[in-house]
Amino acid sequence: MNPISRPLQTQSLVYDLKARLDWGEPALTIIDVRDRTEFNLSHIMGAVPMPLNESADRVLNKLELGRDIYVYGETDEETAVGATRLREAGYRNVSEIRGGLAAWKAVGYPVEPMSTTTLL
Repeated sequence: MNPISRPLQTQSLVYDLKARLDWGEPALTIIDVRDRTEFNLSHIMGAVPMPLNESADRVLNKLELGRDIYVYGETDEETAVGATRLREAGYRNVSEIRGGLAAWKAVGYPVEPMSTTTLL
């Protein structure tokens, strides 16, 4: 049995998400609720933009209600707002990534787009 196969927690650390990605569990979606400019500068690899200041319908219409969703924002408060929006739309398996992108970057996990300065 896969040790990662347990109910999704309401809040997750970046290590929890990275462990799932490393195990190759594709049945999850990562949602970035920061504004589109911030998303375009840098985001967790594979994340989908769903800015809080835009309609979420474009993203939500494509996701199954039972899908595992990891959500993050600029702050934990922004993340909580995004998670609440998803839960109110009927999504049951929503986890807030504590520390957001800053925590992800702090431990050296991959982001996109890759900065050209890091490639030199």
